[in-house]
Amino acid sequence: MNKRLEAIVTGYVQGVSFRYYARKEALRLGLTGWVANSPDGSVRVVAEGSKNNLGAFSRFLMNGSPHAHVEHVQADWLDAKGEFSDFRIRHL
Repeated sequence: MNKRLEAIVTGYVQGVSFRYYARKEALRLGLTGWVANSPDGSVRVVAEGSKNNLGAFSRFLMNGSPHAHVEHVQADWLDAKGEFSDFRIRHL
């Protein structure tokens, strides 16, 4: 059964290719969903897939891209809704 991870990543996470690397990692793990910069400087992520692959993705979010400095990841685990067909970079 697939799960859903909704996360807000804070720290130095905008302007450092965080969304690009998050999308690359999500696609590598076979996840669907999206990643977007929020107006408050955080990055918001919604991803669906297997619990194991989401766990690996969650660990990635704690480090982020090579130039990011993640301070905190607020993560909520939910049941998947199956509403995505791929993983995209969104603009909020």
